[in-house]
Parts: sequence; C-alpha cells; structure tokens
Amino acid sequence: MIAVANQNPAPAQTTKKTPATRKTSLYRLRSTSPPDPEELRDMVLPRYLDRDGFHATPVEHGPVRGFLVTGTTVPGPADWCSALAALSGEPVVEENRTAFGLLLVRTHKAVYALTYGMGHLMIDPARIDPGFGIEFAVRCLDEERITKVRRQVMDARGRTDENSAASGEHIRGFGIEEFGEIVSQIAGKISGVPLTFTRDRTRAAHVTGTDRSVKLHLGSDPSDLLADLRSIEEVCARPNPLPEFEFITQVRPLAPKTEQAQYLDERLDSLLGAGDVSRMALAIPTECRDRFEFAESFKVKLGRRGELLTELDVSFLVDSVKDRTQGKRLHALREGRVEMFADTAAKDRLSRKVPADQWLTVEIPAEAVHYFYWQGRWYEVGAEYLTTIRRRVTELLAQPSTVPLPPWPSGKDETGYNELVAEQDGYVFFDKKNVHTGRLRGGGLEICDVLGPQGQLIHVKKAIKGSAPLNHLFAQARVSMETLRHDTEARSKFIEKIEDLAPGHPVDRSFATPTVVLGILLKDGVPLTVDSLFAFAQVSLLHTATALQGMGAKLEVVSISRDPRT
Repeated sequence: MIAVANQNPAPAQTTKKTPATRKTSLYRLRSTSPPDPEELRDMVLPRYLDRDGFHATPVEHGPVRGFLVTGTTVPGPADWCSALAALSGEPVVEENRTAFGLLLVRTHKAVYALTYGMGHLMIDPARIDPGFGIEFAVRCLDEERITKVRRQVMDARGRTDENSAASGEHIRGFGIEEFGEIVSQIAGKISGVPLTFTRDRTRAAHVTGTDRSVKLHLGSDPSDLLADLRSIEEVCARPNPLPEFEFITQVRPLAPKTEQAQYLDERLDSLLGAGDVSRMALAIPTECRDRFEFAESFKVKLGRRGELLTELDVSFLVDSVKDRTQGKRLHALREGRVEMFADTAAKDRLSRKVPADQWLTVEIPAEAVHYFYWQGRWYEVGAEYLTTIRRRVTELLAQPSTVPLPPWPSGKDETGYNELVAEQDGYVFFDKKNVHTGRLRGGGLEICDVLGPQGQLIHVKKAIKGSAPLNHLFAQARVSMETLRHDTEARSKFIEKIEDLAPGHPVDRSFATPTVVLGILLKDGVPLTVDSLFAFAQVSLLHTATALQGMGAKLEVVSISRDPRT
C-alpha cells in the first residue's frame, strides 16, 4: 500500500482494513531483462527523485521486488481564491495539494508501473510501452459488454469520437469502421481472466484499456498483485486478439519519445531535406476541419519567414524548411504556425495558430508494416489494414459511372475544363457560382462544379502535385452534401440558381438520394487506381463514401485522362 504523509494530521481514528483490491492504472515499461534496482530508478524522471517532499526507495516486500516513489506538492493558494473572495466579499485562502504515488514492480517478463494520484507524471515517457492497454483489452473483453469507445478518424478530417453505453453493448453497436479509425480507448467487462477481484466468481471485472495503460482492480496483497500480473501477462501472450476486436490492433500510435518514433523523425527530416513529397499530403488538423472549406487565405510563419497564401499545399511547407540543417527541418515545422482566414486580406480569422507539422501527413513504408505521420504523431499500420483499404478502394473505383467525363486538354485550367464538361447536353456549369448565406461566411460555398443531366453533383480536381487537392476535393463533396441536406436557406438558393440557369432541369429538388461524382485528373493523366493513390488519400476517399452514404447519397469516382492528341 502506498501512503502519503498528512502534514495536518487529524485526530486519531480507527484503522480501516485495507480492501482486497484497488482500482489502479497499470503501465508496462520497456527494460532489459531482468532489470536491476538502478535501472528501475532510471525509469523515473530525475526531477522527482531528489525533490523536496518526495521519497524514493527500493522495495522488497514478500514476493514483490521493485521501486517506490511517493510525494506531495503544495503549489500554494488555489488560483480561484481571489475570484471567489471578490464575489463573496469573504476572505478565501485555500491551498492545492497534489499527491503522487508510483510503484515499479518486476516480474520475470516485464516491469510494471502502478500509479496513484498523479503518479503517472513521474514515469519517463520514453519507457512506457505503447499499445499495452489496447493489447490487453482486445484479448479478453466481452464483445457483448463494451461500455466506452474513443476513436479517431485517420484522414483529412482528424475527427475524434467518444461513445458510451452505461450498461454495455456489443462492439458492433459503436459503429466503428474496419478501416481508417484509431481506437485509443476501449472499456468494458472481461471474462475468463482469473483476478483477485473476480476470485469469488460472482462479479465481472471492468477494465479500461488505452494506448498507454490499463485501469482495473488489482490485488492489495503482494502475492495477489503478482498473481494478477501473471494473469495479465498470460492474456497479452495470446497470439491474436479476439475475432471481434482484431481490426482495432491494425493501427497503433507510437509514443513520441520512443526509439522508433525518434528514428522515424530522422527519416522524415531527411525526406524534408530531399524535398521528396511523393509520400506526403496536406492533412487538415482536427480543430480546422469545420471551417477549412471557407478559408480564402492562410498565414504561414516558419521561423522569421512569414507568407500569406491563397492556397496551402504540402510543397510550400517542404520547400520552406528543406534547406535547413539535418535535424532542424521537422523541428522548424513543429515550431512553425499556420492560421486560416475567411478573406484574402487575412483580417477575418477562422482558426488559431496551429503547429505547421499538424498540416502534414507522411507515409514511410517498411517490410511488414507502414508508418504514418498524422496530426503531429507517428502511427504503425499493419499489413492487413493496408490490404483491407486496397480491397475497398479497388471495389469503389471499379463501380461504373453515370457521367462520362471527357479527356482534359493540356493547357486548360479547372474552370476551362468544367466549361468543356458543361457543353454536353443536360449539363449545367456551376464552377465558382457560390451560394451565400449568413452561415456560409467569406466567399460562400460552391455546391458543385457541374450539375449532371440527372442531377449528379459533379466535383472536378486536378491533382498533379501530391494529394492535397484530393483532400480538398473530398472535403468539398462532404460539406456541400451536408449543406444541401441540413441548411434550408442554402438549398433554396441553390435551387434558385438552377431555375435561373436551367429552368425545368430534372434534378430532384429534395436532394434526398443524389449522386455525387468525383472527377480526378492525376499527373500525366495516369489512370486512377489503388496504386496511383497515396494511402491516406485512399482512407479519406473511403470515409467520404461512407459519409455520403450516411446522408443518402451515392458516390461515383471517375478517372480523367489527358487529351489523346497530347
């Protein structure tokens, strides 16, 4: 048991019996095997070992061998005292007290950290074994009794979702996609794992697994604790997750200070120096996603260099840092900032200053897995995950289109090409004919580039410089469909434009089940295939298809070729 001394002891009370178990956050740490007491000490951040009010000591208690650190900080008066005193007219003088408890325990297989209070802050982050919590949870959770799932969509949107079910429900009820989603937390009941908490067999244990830790009841007796750790190790040693959870393990985040993450940082820094953008794309940070479509300009600050751009692309970010010395390029992006504005004069701000590296997505292939830099963090992606994505994209691209799009003549810009498409019978030119409402700030919203003969909403993009234009295209398709479905004023104004430009057009004015067409021209007019699309563009495309399907729309993807004469 870990105790923190009370500097203001209360009157003596009857000693309470220690409960048989206590809910604890458990981390697995990287170490040599078996670690000695000095190495255990090295797993703690040095500033806590010699800090006033903290106590650190080796532990040999029954079968437990480890290292204990406890302490309490008293940073001074709470920062709300003056505000509360001003409101009440009474003096308010209260202090914050923060207790830290950390016990490192060795087994024959690993070192574990049991944390209490704010004890997790004392662990050296580089020592934490990433993925441990998810690894354990997906091998023993009851798929019928999941209580919480937190996940991130791994595409240009960067959305984070969290769903809870107090009484528990089947994992499928949480609507997790089999591709492109990172489950960073999953909680529920476990069965078939012998723990001190379940010894009487009358109750199920509840666990929460994250990408760093497991929270569960562990035994308070040394022998019970080691028995619980052996049970956890037995679960983690199972070769595969349970079938219902297998997809979750295909994508896992890497802790920033691990050796693998630092090695990947070096690889990315070298790619930046080479100016190689073939496996890079623009990623829209989570906090910028909702307003990105309304951005008319971007203010980029990298070191002393500041630029105002009407369009942000990955080549600009790379070119801005590639001439810096080795090891300084990625750092420059992490220190740099990007702001979005709704006007070209950079007066109407749409976002805060977001770190520039969070606008960058990078793929680094390896033999068995791939690594991705996304939203400022590295992720490891398994081969089965990539196979699933490729299969789904191949199926989507193979679907026939109701809209024939002509070859794209060399020398024509997007507006010129859209005019060419609109020359066909039944087509209507809508490029830059934006819809303006009070909600649609700045330049308004372009519902589509061309309206097809059966009301198809056609969006066209030339993507010859990486995947950034594709991310913009996918976002435009989603936002325009959301606007038509949920913004009555915008839908009415779009219908007015249709009546003005093409009276009697057969488009369904309700837009209940429209067809959205994405016409894409790749560099040199190469065919649009699973091999010619950057991996994250594939993820974004699949999520776009899912999002549109959820709004009642069908997605068609058309590969645009170059003019045969060129």
